[in-house]
This record gives sequence, structure tokens and C-alpha cells, in this order.
Amino acid sequence: MTLKTRLAADDILVAPGVYDALTATLAAQAGFEALYLSGAAVAYTRLGRPDIGLTSVSEMADTMALIRDRVDLPVIIDADTGFGNALNAQRTMRLYERAGANALQIEDQTYPKRCGHLAEKSIIATPEMVGKITAMADARASADTLIIARTDAVAVDGFDAAIDRAEAYVEAGADALFIEALRSVEELKTVAARFKGRVPLLANMVEGGATPIQNASDLEAMGFSIVIFPGGIVRALARTAEDYYASLMGTGSNRAFAERMFDFNGLNDRLGTDEMLARGKRYEAGGQD
Repeated sequence: MTLKTRLAADDILVAPGVYDALTATLAAQAGFEALYLSGAAVAYTRLGRPDIGLTSVSEMADTMALIRDRVDLPVIIDADTGFGNALNAQRTMRLYERAGANALQIEDQTYPKRCGHLAEKSIIATPEMVGKITAMADARASADTLIIARTDAVAVDGFDAAIDRAEAYVEAGADALFIEALRSVEELKTVAARFKGRVPLLANMVEGGATPIQNASDLEAMGFSIVIFPGGIVRALARTAEDYYASLMGTGSNRAFAERMFDFNGLNDRLGTDEMLARGKRYEAGGQD
């Protein structure tokens, strides 16, 4: 089943944030149907920096390729602003598609961008964003590769302006719509009432962000088709890592933390180490069982 086909179903698609092949593997093992490769999460983990436009297109494409080598699930990838103008957005489409992405999310912020839940964002003109969407559609190799258009206009020009931009992006051919940093349940419901049935809608749940956290079932009832939790895994692991390092520094051993971590065999079980070693032995014997 393609991502496009899945989005035609009535039940909402929950796509957890991942940032490398390990988190993608664990999310797949948990039973999710799709993943969200977050540019913020890559900035946090690969760079140790905030989400302020420092991550490059090549770093994202490399990460996507490593994830695709490990899991088969559909991946929605953060394309930020396309990393420049419409021609850059076309190159981003080609790079990400070759790396194995199934959907690209592009936003209308100026470049360099910043996290959608940070203050003092700025946005490009609507015609420029429409041009990027058109350019990406022209560049994609497969019609099954989706373009998710995001607007950050709520925080810059207000809710009504964001709705107007969303209409223009749908008209330009966006396959799904993402209005970022909605500030209330009422705004979520208004967006859903306006666009549901016309185009799949994506909701973004950021712990401590501008949008009130909602359950997937509640968003489904409103009319949303996708919900992402882009940076939750990093916030969870960062909290655990901070506690782990404090414990190790304080006690000089991992014994005190043992119940909160996998042991050697536990991690290897999740990685499929025994299966891979057995497969290697079979190939060494000429591919015979």
C-alpha cells in the first residue's frame, strides 16, 4: 500500500518522529505504519543545535538513505523551505526521492527557517511558495511521492491569512496540507471543517509548543488524516540521557541505572543481530540453507 492510498482511509495515520535508522527500527517494531523524519530532530541529534535552519539538504538526504536501508515503512521527510528557491526545491525533491522518501513537507518560511513553534518567524510571498510547489511536482519521478505544503502564516500574519495561503497551496497541487502552530482546539476544528474531504490534513503535536496536545483519535474525529510527533523521541531520549550520565557520574557504575536500559543482549535482540549473523553464514556457504 502506498502512502497516498493509506491517506485515503478513514482512520488517522500516526507518524512518530525519527532521526536515524535505530529510532526508525524501534518505531517500526512498535507497529507504526509510517515515520516522520524530522529536520528538527536531526539538528538536535546530529548537530547538537537548535532547529534554526542549520541542517543541510545533504545531511537530511544521507539520513533518509540510511533509514531506507533499514526499514520499509513510508517516510514523510522534512524538506524545510526546499533549502532555497524553486530550483533548490526541485533538487531537494530529486535527492530525497532517490534516498527513499515517500512524501516531502515544504514550508513557506524564509531561508534559513526556524522551528515552527519559535517566535519571530518570517515568510515568503504566496506566489513564491506556489512556484516551489509547482517546481517540486514537475521534478518528482513518481506521482506516488507526495508534496505536503506547510504554512507558518498563523504566527506572522494571523489565522485568516494562513487559511488564504492554504487555499492557494491546494490550488497549486499540494497533495496534503499542514497549517503550523495552530493556537487552539477551535482553530484546529476550523481548519478541519474548511479542508477535510478536499485534501489530507496534517496536525503537528509539539510538547510545549503553540498547539494544544490532542490525541490521535480526537484529531481523527475533527477530520485530520495525519498526526506527527516530530521531536518527542529526542526530548524523551535527552531526558533519559541526562539522567543516565548523572547516574554514571555520581555512582561510577551503570548498576543503579540497569532497570532503565537494555543490557547487551536486549539491544542486540532489537537490532536482529543473530538473524544477520546467520544470514551472513548462509551467504558464506554459497547462499545455501
